[in-house]
Amino acid sequence: MATWLRLALLVALLATSGMAAAPAQAEPGARCQEGVQPSGALWLICIPRLLWNGDLVVFAHGYTAYNEPLGFQNLYLPDGTYLPDLVTGLGFAFATTSYRTNGLAVLQGVDDIRELIALFPGVAGRAPDRTYLTGASEGGIVTTLLVEQSPDLVSGGLSLCGPNGDFKRQIDYWGDFRVLFDYFFPGVLPPSPISIPQEVIDHWEDIYAPAIQDAVNANPQAAAELMATSNAATDPADPATVVSTTLNLLWYNVFATNDGVQKLGGNPYGNRLRWYRGSSNDLRLNRLVQRFSADPAALAELEHYQTSGTLTIPLVVMHTTGDEIVRFQQMVLYYRKVAAAGHLDNLDVIPIRRYGHCNFTTAEVLAGFSLLVLRVTGSRLEGIPQQFDPVQVQHAFEQAAGLTP
Repeated sequence: MATWLRLALLVALLATSGMAAAPAQAEPGARCQEGVQPSGALWLICIPRLLWNGDLVVFAHGYTAYNEPLGFQNLYLPDGTYLPDLVTGLGFAFATTSYRTNGLAVLQGVDDIRELIALFPGVAGRAPDRTYLTGASEGGIVTTLLVEQSPDLVSGGLSLCGPNGDFKRQIDYWGDFRVLFDYFFPGVLPPSPISIPQEVIDHWEDIYAPAIQDAVNANPQAAAELMATSNAATDPADPATVVSTTLNLLWYNVFATNDGVQKLGGNPYGNRLRWYRGSSNDLRLNRLVQRFSADPAALAELEHYQTSGTLTIPLVVMHTTGDEIVRFQQMVLYYRKVAAAGHLDNLDVIPIRRYGHCNFTTAEVLAGFSLLVLRVTGSRLEGIPQQFDPVQVQHAFEQAAGLTP
């Protein structure tokens, strides 16, 4: 397989969601070791047996449901190709961690990757020359926080589709979607939006997800108003995305809420003063929609999840404009943070005009990775089919974000 094609497949994995976790398997071309970190997280490190280029790729995985077993996530491509084998075949060392916990694991993920990087020299016999940190979705904000907070540990980061701009707004977006769904489709999901019954979690796949799909399909007018009032993304050319957006957002409400409340020390969602717009009767909607108040302790804890915009090393951020899970607005908010901090020279933002969470093509993500390598080393990756020009990328972002006339 050509080197550029293998690298394209490698980088594409970073933007692929829904890949199964699996036990680590040592490949013939690499020396792989597993262990347990001081935090209790599992670690996996693979080093090429021959011709290691001295650089390290660290992978931060995305959100995993709290009730899944601890393990190495997202290590296999859909065709069965093993990610560490691809990385080491290109001459890079590879490292990843399970994190010490599933569910909400942003802060734990940041600390566990710090531990992982610290223990790498003991396994490899030397420190890496450069460390590239990559991650998507929850792994995207883990990447951004580490690039901001620990520039001594990593050379740069590629953050894909993460809630980098405002974590509280991300929580509110998910909560708003649930209370609006309950207004437009009453009785489909048992209460409460801020305390999920175990019955719903246990029977999501066989009872509640099908019921949601049937309800949305049976009432397209209510579904359209749900999308309008929540500002959730769909693909206008594909009506089926109304159902997929609804199911995907409600999955996070069902599987992330109770775990988040426990870890944050209370309910972080509040909409007492929110005025919803876009329905056929906004007065009725705002009078009858469920209202909740966030717990002060949870709001205080959420501050630890906020990015600062302080970038002293390169960060490349990529986001689809039609992301239904983490809105494109998060990318705009983060850009403004970095601008306010005076660090735009270390930020590249790449908007991809497409529907879907982390829905990138191989060529797009590879080009994003090449741009990161350019920012870190001064040289692009060679032999890849697409490259992003930094000036054109900036112009495309300004247009997508509405920053130009």
